[in-house]
Amino acid sequence: MSEHRDLPFYDGRPVEISGRSWLLILLAVALGFAALVALPLRDAHLNFIPTILFVAIPLGALAMVAGSNWRALFGRYGIKQFGQSLAFGVLTIVVSGTAGFLLSLLTPMVANPAVTSLAGIGPAELVLFLARTFIQLIGEEVTTILPLLAVLWLCVSRFGLSKRVGLAIAVVVSTLWFSALHLPTYGWNIVQCLGIIGTARIVLTLSYLVTRNLWVSAGAHIINDWALFLGAYAIGHALIGT
Repeated sequence: MSEHRDLPFYDGRPVEISGRSWLLILLAVALGFAALVALPLRDAHLNFIPTILFVAIPLGALAMVAGSNWRALFGRYGIKQFGQSLAFGVLTIVVSGTAGFLLSLLTPMVANPAVTSLAGIGPAELVLFLARTFIQLIGEEVTTILPLLAVLWLCVSRFGLSKRVGLAIAVVVSTLWFSALHLPTYGWNIVQCLGIIGTARIVLTLSYLVTRNLWVSAGAHIINDWALFLGAYAIGHALIGT
């Protein structure tokens, strides 16, 4: 698939998606997120089930209405695409880290419970944690990009706006949506979620818009979050060992 292809689905290509079908997709996105947060399972291996549902439910809905064209969200992934993921992942770390530092001067920040819990786990548990978050972070991209494309379709196909204006609106809406999903994780700290999570989201969304390849944005997301996780794990175990 070409790296320079247009964004899919908003203008009837590669297949027309109706308003009713977009509503089904958005409901599936919400259902997938509900499965992720409402089905916590005690067994570490069973905990993969909600994470897999988080990805599978919205993609399954997309496949129902778009057939094999659901693959238009993705592109090939090789050395070049990994380099793009790495570049956008580092940019996300820098931009969100800068935003976090500046906001911390103005208001207290809330720690991510998943990050703080890493200090008390062993290597085997860390591997399971990373494997689960690998799947979840792909799901977070699906959960953000599908609403972005739905809003873009609405703006262009129903409201008659230009693609540029529609895309600007879609980025704002999907960024607010992604930030809102993180509110429970960060103690409903709206400033933190908008200022840090929202800033990171804009860079990750940019990686998809530039490459038209959800594998690239997912890779950037994984690099960003794993850097945080592994850093917290290393620091926590270094402190335990001293």
